Amino acid sequence: MKKISALFILLIVTQTASAQLFSKEKIKNQENFDKDFLTWGYFIGFNSYDFKFEYEQDLKDIEVQTNLGFGVGLIGDMRINDYFNLRFEPGLYITQRNLLYNQSSFDTIAFTEADLNREVKSTYIHLPLLLKVSTKRINNFKPFIVGGLSTAINLSSNEENPDDNSVGQFRTKRAMYFYELGFGVDFYLYWFKFTPTIRGVFALNDELVRDVDPNSPWTSNISTMKTRGVFLNFTFQ
Repeated sequence: MKKISALFILLIVTQTASAQLFSKEKIKNQENFDKDFLTWGYFIGFNSYDFKFEYEQDLKDIEVQTNLGFGVGLIGDMRINDYFNLRFEPGLYITQRNLLYNQSSFDTIAFTEADLNREVKSTYIHLPLLLKVSTKRINNFKPFIVGGLSTAINLSSNEENPDDNSVGQFRTKRAMYFYELGFGVDFYLYWFKFTPTIRGVFALNDELVRDVDPNSPWTSNISTMKTRGVFLNFTFQ
């Protein structure tokens, strides 16, 4: 159902863009929309989170299985001038990553199949402050790039849990910090402005909470574990 909805939205956007690009008619929808100092809206979208690992020793990498996640949130937009906007986009992002360990990580330590797999579920309250840099509006669409900094609170964090991987608990930190880069297109429809956006997020801090045992096969060889991800959001204003 999600794939069908996404395909339907993409078809509408493609047809609208084609009409605007190749038609000589210049019908301005929402002509004065961008003149408001403050505007608001909401977004829904999908995400794919990953981990970037740095290792202490040259052993087999940990494989990360990513899953399609869901996001929803609000948008507050402050106009600076015709080309620059400051945006605040608080959102809720839900995702899951599965870590697959190689048997070589356990060396002479006895292990079971369950020890080779760890589920990392995350529910982020994501708080980005972004600068949007747009081109001049062309008929009823306007491309832009966007970038900025953000912080996130992981509601699924088990940082304070005294149990670790020795009893099956892979622990991650609660507070995260990111930089973000992306691009999108504003489409000015008859009743509202519709904006699809693709944005990459890259963590600045290590998310891993290490096991008590300094020789733990799950965490001892990890120097840093940083989140990275891609957002595909659809905004309505």
